[in-house]
Amino acid sequence: MPKMKTHKSTSKRFRRTQGGKGLLMRTKQGKSHLRRNKKARAKRLFDEMLVVESKGVQDRVQILAPYLREKGK
Repeated sequence: MPKMKTHKSTSKRFRRTQGGKGLLMRTKQGKSHLRRNKKARAKRLFDEMLVVESKGVQDRVQILAPYLREKGK
């Protein structure tokens, strides 16, 4: 069976956590531009990664990026 293609923007937006659980993590939106107008605290909060809670989003990411790996591997 041939390898499945990975949706590249999905693979850049999501990561799996290291360890046994392998939770799906996402970055916050609104981080890429118009940062000059934001306070320093708001800019710092953009660096956090959040756990994806929605089962529907997790299933969709699994389809789009079947080989999504843990960060650092």
